[in-house]
Amino acid sequence: MRAVEVRLPKEFDKSFIVFRERGCFFPVPWHYHPEYELVLVTKSTGRRMVGDHIGYFNEEDLVLMGPMLPHVWVNDSEYINGSNKDAADAIVVQFVEDFLGEKFLQIPEIEGLTKILKLSANGLEIKGNTRKRINELMKQMPDASGLRRLSLLFTIFDLLANTKEYELLASPAFVNSTTLHASDRFNNITEYIMRNFDNDISLNEVAAVANMATTTFCNFFKEHYRVTFMEYVTEIRIGHACKLLSDPTKNIVEAAYESGFNNLANFNRQFKKLKNMTPTEYRKMLEI
Repeated sequence: MRAVEVRLPKEFDKSFIVFRERGCFFPVPWHYHPEYELVLVTKSTGRRMVGDHIGYFNEEDLVLMGPMLPHVWVNDSEYINGSNKDAADAIVVQFVEDFLGEKFLQIPEIEGLTKILKLSANGLEIKGNTRKRINELMKQMPDASGLRRLSLLFTIFDLLANTKEYELLASPAFVNSTTLHASDRFNNITEYIMRNFDNDISLNEVAAVANMATTTFCNFFKEHYRVTFMEYVTEIRIGHACKLLSDPTKNIVEAAYESGFNNLANFNRQFKKLKNMTPTEYRKMLEI
């Protein structure tokens, strides 16, 4: 299943989009667009796919996504077949990076927001009290206009800039981006892995790239990435495999070998461990 580009219409006198999606079900297919997007589901349940992440949504589910990240919300069957008496309902906010000027995200007061927007390249599920407060603000936006509408968005920006209540969704390999790191050493490590994950890649050679002894590198990696080196490489490979599996011209064997797995049984085992389903089951879930 290939993602298609879908754009919402922007009113000529508005700098960003606020859209209410209401109907028996959410009709938009697996898609992407160049805008950042906040999606709040106010009514409905179902399955959402963000990059290679597959999860489930309920009422009050809130997700922030960066530009060009494929995604889709699929309602449960009772909404699609019309047996649920309530309409599915969601509020969508979209904005481009420079909607308030080319240098908006470069001013020092916006540093926290800039970081969270970079993380949104992978998709973020917003949680906890942050979600509750943002949801209350978003529910006011469809009826707001002028400065009040912009003020609500800035309050949301402030909450996002100062929260740790989120979960990353898509894997780095799927979106071909890396998480924020604090040093050139981090960047060198990540870039090397991203360039070589589809080949045999050893702990010793990556430690050499980092200019560290192997044992020191292992401790450093685990401390900063929160997983072991091999766990991280496996996550990258599975994320890339998910991207390949979304292409109907690729078969499962090709996806495995082009993602760095030399053994199909190991690929299937690692895929199920990380995604809680087999590659075949994953591909079937994309057939919507």
